[in-house]
Amino acid sequence: MQYPGKARLKNSNTTRAYGLSGVLVLLLLAGCQNQEFERANGTTLEWESLRGHWVLVNYWAEWCKPCLEEIPELNALDRSGSVVVLGVNFDGVKGQALMDLGDRMGIEYGMLAEDPGPDFGWQIPVGLPATFVVDPEGNLMEARFGPQTEEDITALINE
Repeated sequence: MQYPGKARLKNSNTTRAYGLSGVLVLLLLAGCQNQEFERANGTTLEWESLRGHWVLVNYWAEWCKPCLEEIPELNALDRSGSVVVLGVNFDGVKGQALMDLGDRMGIEYGMLAEDPGPDFGWQIPVGLPATFVVDPEGNLMEARFGPQTEEDITALINE
């Protein structure tokens, strides 16, 4: 069975153009809204406040040995001032338990209490560690899997 409006839409460039314009307007308006995310310590992070900075959103877990290996590298990157590192616990640990776990693991960079990925349309990582690299304009540049080094990330952002 064919739906009544489908045949008209197929042959109407004007309708298609208006439809595409509407979608583009909605996407632009969605991009103008400031996303807010809860930090592990309960404060709020406004995503827009990160504009102008390289951002690494790093997914980690306590049981992930390569995650442990990259923590000192991510700490150094965050301290460098050229990159903001945000950790996301893959297992969904929150609140004081997340703060305590981060302390035990030596995480010095900021941790988020919630995964920002769904708000940006990012796929949930299938392997850990996973690092999403966001450029200073707020665009996802790439997703990297496996432990990252300060040298590799510095080379990437200086390309």
